[in-house]
Amino acid sequence: MADLRGGIDLGGTKIQTAIVDGRGDVVGQARRPTPTGGGPEDVAAAMAEALREAAKEAGVESGDLAGVGVGSPGDADEKTGVVSAAKNLPGWEGSFPLAEKLKQALGTEVEVGNDVQVATEAEFHLGAGQEFESLLGVFWGTGVGGGLVLGGKPWLGRGAAGEIGHMVVKRGGAKCPCGRKGCLEAYAGRSAMEAEARRQHEEGQKTDLFHLMEKHDKPRLTSGIWERALDHGDHLAEKLIERAVEALGTGIASAVNLVDPEAVILGGGLGVRFGERLMDPLCEEMSKHLFVDERPPAVRVVSLGDLGGAIGASLLVSR
Repeated sequence: MADLRGGIDLGGTKIQTAIVDGRGDVVGQARRPTPTGGGPEDVAAAMAEALREAAKEAGVESGDLAGVGVGSPGDADEKTGVVSAAKNLPGWEGSFPLAEKLKQALGTEVEVGNDVQVATEAEFHLGAGQEFESLLGVFWGTGVGGGLVLGGKPWLGRGAAGEIGHMVVKRGGAKCPCGRKGCLEAYAGRSAMEAEARRQHEEGQKTDLFHLMEKHDKPRLTSGIWERALDHGDHLAEKLIERAVEALGTGIASAVNLVDPEAVILGGGLGVRFGERLMDPLCEEMSKHLFVDERPPAVRVVSLGDLGGAIGASLLVSR
């Protein structure tokens, strides 16, 4: 149907899909875990299946959609539909023609963009950022991603703008999953936080994090597991979350000093889970580093929730 578009939000732990009508309302949705093994072919197959499931809920076939947009981590080339170096995904070190593969599987046109950028644009058009002309989106999840809207328009730079997770917050610091040292993501990304928790636990630090993970049958330390651990007063969880917030405040403030946006929109699995709970300490950490600290940007948690990425991806179809 010409007024229905599909959106796929590809994350490190989940694939969220949505069918969106012309008003931006979601009329069908589905979620699947991101494969933990295999490679890009396996991830693409899971994405196609999740989109078909959402289309079925909306009462349409995937081939009847006006198109499908994909928000992907890594270097997503909007012109070619090729995604490169999506290192938070299994076996995705090189380049993969994601748009072409999904077009073959779904029978409709497919557009690809950066996952955090399209989610930021969704909040700008339909969510928590509607009242502003300039936004910095910060998505705190498996990694830490950023998106920019400046003067009412998306800012992509040469294709890799907004990579706030790889701003250096401590020179020569902790090793990041990207291979470099001292990146914001090395301290605040869920994947890096889990690796540090495991390292400290193996060295004898007491924690219930991994017991809770097994109890709730989770393959990773999800945002829900971190929340349960905090609610139980787990010392290691508290220490690592505080460390993450300190790094986030430093990195966000540095980005704000550069582009001076009206607002910062906080999303991602951990951002949605902890945004309101940790808003005060986050803003306090930011204020330590803001050059114009008497006029900080507004800081808001995303209002579109887990569906924001998929809704934003669907907007790629109408660009």
